[in-house]
Amino acid sequence: MATEHTQIGSVLITEEQIRQRAKEIGEQITKDFEGEKVIIIGTLKGSVPWMAELIKHIDLDCVLDFMIASSYGSSTVSSGVVKFSLEPKENLYNQNVIIVEDIIDTGNTLSYILKKFEERGPKCIKICTMLNKESRRVADIHGDYVGFEVEDLFVIGYGLDFDQKFRNLPYVSYLNEEDIEKL
Repeated sequence: MATEHTQIGSVLITEEQIRQRAKEIGEQITKDFEGEKVIIIGTLKGSVPWMAELIKHIDLDCVLDFMIASSYGSSTVSSGVVKFSLEPKENLYNQNVIIVEDIIDTGNTLSYILKKFEERGPKCIKICTMLNKESRRVADIHGDYVGFEVEDLFVIGYGLDFDQKFRNLPYVSYLNEEDIEKL
């Protein structure tokens, strides 16, 4: 039985739009890596819904893995200090690696992850993100596969959270300062 979600903020990106974009990107990844194996590494916890939708549309030999790296904690602003608490288990040497992110914000976390992964000697590393917030970028990081561009808002839903809340919203919304103060 499906449950209704109380709408939080204005819906920026609907579930249907997310599913369609995941299909398009999955098909592009299939084309780009035709006949090859890819290791798809999701950043926990936020990328899980996006990754689950994306992999349905990748028609390749895929290996899934996960990692935990964060610079937010319970704040709405990146601390700038990246904490890596779970590293992928797969051997990345000479492999096609696709990092799946929920959002690229400052780019600090991804910059750190890329440096760590490059030490493992992959054939290539690509970044697939559901959301790209270019306005806050401080690191020279760009997504190879980008779902949607977003403004400088604190976005929630479809895996994105505020202090572990709202990940299960089936759309992307945002919290303004008034919303945050009420939480």
